[in-house]
Amino acid sequence: MKTTRKAIMLIIDGLGDRPIKELGNLTPLEAADTPCFDRLAREGITGLMDPLSPGIRVGTDVGHLALFGYNPLKVYWGRGPIEASGVGISLKPGDVAFRCNFATVNDNLIVIDRRAGRIRHTEALAAALNGIPLGNGVRAVFRPATEHRAVLVLSGERLSAEVTDSDPGPSSEGEPLREVRPKRPGQPLAEKTAHLVNEFVRKSHEILQSHEINRERVRKGLLPANIVITRGAGMAVKMRSIAERFDIKGSCITGESTVVGIAQMAGFKVLTNEKLTANIDTDLEEKARLAVEALKETDLVVIHVKAADLMAHDNKPREKLAFIERTDGMLQTILNEVEHPNETYVAITADHSTPCSIGEHSADPVPVLIHGEGVLADSVEAYGERACARGGLCRIRANDFLLSLLDLMGATYRFGS
Repeated sequence: MKTTRKAIMLIIDGLGDRPIKELGNLTPLEAADTPCFDRLAREGITGLMDPLSPGIRVGTDVGHLALFGYNPLKVYWGRGPIEASGVGISLKPGDVAFRCNFATVNDNLIVIDRRAGRIRHTEALAAALNGIPLGNGVRAVFRPATEHRAVLVLSGERLSAEVTDSDPGPSSEGEPLREVRPKRPGQPLAEKTAHLVNEFVRKSHEILQSHEINRERVRKGLLPANIVITRGAGMAVKMRSIAERFDIKGSCITGESTVVGIAQMAGFKVLTNEKLTANIDTDLEEKARLAVEALKETDLVVIHVKAADLMAHDNKPREKLAFIERTDGMLQTILNEVEHPNETYVAITADHSTPCSIGEHSADPVPVLIHGEGVLADSVEAYGERACARGGLCRIRANDFLLSLLDLMGATYRFGS
């Protein structure tokens, strides 16, 4: 069955939040002036969505896998392969990929900042690490990703993804760098891989500590990106594309490498350029322009914006609020310019909640809405966490949210005879 309707799905990364005293005990979304979102909520159907299931915190990768209609419990293979796809690396059988951060450590290898002061440009630093010799016939491919993020791929024989992270994890500043180990004892391939990763991390510190870019950062009072920390080891797994599953064409507009990777693996056409920074200075007008054009060629257009999540991680509720308002304006621009607005569904969601009060992902459900012809509108008057709790969608899971949207588009198939 071929879809006869088109749809926009707006993903506001880290949108969900908790009441904040300085905002009058409202969340940033509730306190924001969002006339477009609120109109869509009044005319559409709303609800709350768990990215995976109640009480489970998820990463950006798992949250987006679910939003793209996949069950992460069945298809998740680690962050590394997703990030590799996002920077254009095609994994071969046996390759092991890692999500990496440029980070800051002191002379005792205590982690000072897992993101090296949110360094924005790392191309030259990454080039200095690409191809580091590790021995054992293993080749190290290292590529920069979005801002402080990067990708390491180990290519060679007899490697394993069953290794732990050197990244000590969120809220770990002041803790020592972790040694990579096999996840279970008695795994010689994992022992070999862990040794190689530890060697790469050690050499990254030697090279980056004396790099001219870092010497200049120190002179300016900035944190040096003087080590690489690793996490999310994984090997390549093929996913069924959205065209194979639903016979529709999808496109995704994003500047964030993780989302680029997932979208490409899911068979979406990715639209990105240097104006899409995946930060507070991203060009939302450019995203609106790309979305309007993409709707002419594809059935489902996914628009991802990142900065609400970043502002929450940095405990900046007013900046998060302001970005939400800008995103509301972007969506209104799109709806003003699409060729057939009455024949286009609009869905708004998030990959997870990031409350400013904790500066990390939480398991709080996120508010969602779907607007368009045939939707059974509920009595909700505004788009916000507490308002959407009364919505007609009730409380659903992320992979069911996309299926609900696709069903309205006429793109799903009947189960049974």
